[in-house]
Amino acid sequence: QVHLVESGGGLVQAGGSLRLSCAASERTFRWYVMGWFRQAPGKEREFVASISWSGDNTYYADSVKGRFTISRDKARDNAKNAVYLHMSSLKPEDTAVYYCAAGQTTDYGTSIDDYDYWGQGTQVTVSS
Repeated sequence: QVHLVESGGGLVQAGGSLRLSCAASERTFRWYVMGWFRQAPGKEREFVASISWSGDNTYYADSVKGRFTISRDKARDNAKNAVYLHMSSLKPEDTAVYYCAAGQTTDYGTSIDDYDYWGQGTQVTVSS
């Protein structure tokens, strides 16, 4: 069972930056596709970014391209098994609960259905 724990959320002014982290409890995580999703009040959970197990391939929602960067620790034996989401030029519309997810999909990881494990979420609030 993979357990995912997000951290790094908080309150930031528009134009500011935050870095979210997601730590996995199992070393097998290093072979999983990892993704970040977000859910604003009253809205569906939506894809933000994903990264392949090797870190060589990344995908972004159009709304965050050029502002957000997903990365992960390399799949080395001593890796921390973490994935990160660096968010810059934040906008009030980025306000949401951000979720980390892990999946054994061979797809791009842009769909909720691609993922088997989810974290509890971390709140990001961007003030105008």
